[in-house]
Amino acid sequence: MAMRVPKWAIALNLVVVVVLAGFAWSLATLRNPLPWPDHGSRIFPASSPQAKAALVELLGQYGIAERFTADSGGIARSVMMDGTIINHSPPAVLEKLGGGGAGLRLVADDPDAAAEAAAAFLRSHGFSAEIVRDVEPGLPVVFVLTDALDGGVINFRLPAWQMPRSG
Repeated sequence: MAMRVPKWAIALNLVVVVVLAGFAWSLATLRNPLPWPDHGSRIFPASSPQAKAALVELLGQYGIAERFTADSGGIARSVMMDGTIINHSPPAVLEKLGGGGAGLRLVADDPDAAAEAAAAFLRSHGFSAEIVRDVEPGLPVVFVLTDALDGGVINFRLPAWQMPRSG
């Protein structure tokens, strides 16, 4: 007696194989679709909204596609597939950061404590370090302004899956 496999079971298996193949392809091409591991990001400032759009398009031509946008507090932000961020900040935000638009964005379970520890570390190595909070009100991001970076800042944020949704 021959056993028959239901059509829905064949279809379900086909869908599972296609999803797993897509996930494997995504990981193999360094386009992790998951929000982890979250290693932070590197932020590069654009001189204008038009410059931001051009830079995002240029990166796309070299295989670094835009993953999503995360605009907030007047900042236009494009997060690329490799974690690079291209943004344009209004003058008021740049003023709060002492003109430092480029940055190292690091992940911490307690951004405030991490910024305090980083500032203490940098000071112990002879650099200045000032902590700035509420650059983007409502977001758990804390900045460290330091002369260890030339024109840049360090900021600490929660892991991506704990960050509030923008929009």
